[in-house]
Amino acid sequence: MSSIRDIVVQPPHTATWLVHIDRSMWIGGVRGLMLQALHPLAMRGVWQNSNFQEDPFGRLRRTADFVGRVTFGSPAEAGAIGRRIRGIHRTLRIDDPDTGKIHRVDDPELLLWVHCAEVSSYLSVARRAGLGLSDRQADRYLAEQRHSATYVGLHAEDVPGSRAEMDDYFAAMRPRLKVTPESASTVRFLLWPRLPAGLRLLAPGKPAYFPFGALCYYSLPAWARQMYGVLPEVPRSAVTAALRTFRTAMNSIPEQVHDRAFMPYTREMLAASRMRLGAAGYDVSRGLRGLTDPRRWPEGTPGVT
Repeated sequence: MSSIRDIVVQPPHTATWLVHIDRSMWIGGVRGLMLQALHPLAMRGVWQNSNFQEDPFGRLRRTADFVGRVTFGSPAEAGAIGRRIRGIHRTLRIDDPDTGKIHRVDDPELLLWVHCAEVSSYLSVARRAGLGLSDRQADRYLAEQRHSATYVGLHAEDVPGSRAEMDDYFAAMRPRLKVTPESASTVRFLLWPRLPAGLRLLAPGKPAYFPFGALCYYSLPAWARQMYGVLPEVPRSAVTAALRTFRTAMNSIPEQVHDRAFMPYTREMLAASRMRLGAAGYDVSRGLRGLTDPRRWPEGTPGVT
């Protein structure tokens, strides 16, 4: 008989499910990009090997697809996207003009930085925005994310697996971070992006994006905001209130409407996940988000601790 982990990589009773199904992830994702940009070599890797400047939304949606597959996808789907990403990274190089050296994109140090910037952002934003995650559950989330890191080529034992370990990691990394022309440009761009050709019809509504970008910026750690110095400081209470308002509004959107923000193949993966979970006895009448309610799980399923 198949276990739930044969159906989805991270079952509904994991801390990962609680964080990654929450719509505050959109803020966390952009915050993660802003944080990643403070590593000069990692930022140059993005700048030199992607079309980020032309299509930042595409990168965010591709990241959402990866996170979705290694959370809600089947082990086969997660394994496939992991192999694809590792294969792409193996072929890419970074030209460092400061040293004249050529670096691999799949350098473990760079992969670890990107991972930690992402998952710490997801966790920090979700908790601040009102997701009721205990300290123990927050540590559990980071421990679970060690497995996710293996899909991009990291070893689980090399990845911070608790809040204390993550704090120590960032403390060790801070002397190596700085604002480069590329990182400064990235933050300005994320605050006021150029819309890709496919979204030009939304241009009249572009001014509405700035509050979202600013909220992502203000959710950064104080030391990161001080390094950038792009926007004037505002009261922390105002940022927290705005995050909670954003989360409440986004979480009220019906799942079938919200999922339109994802790429078609991501939507197909999520639909397949709902079907597998339904067949396994979960009540998916309220979608994947509804499975944050243990009453919709099969009898005897363990809770999130």
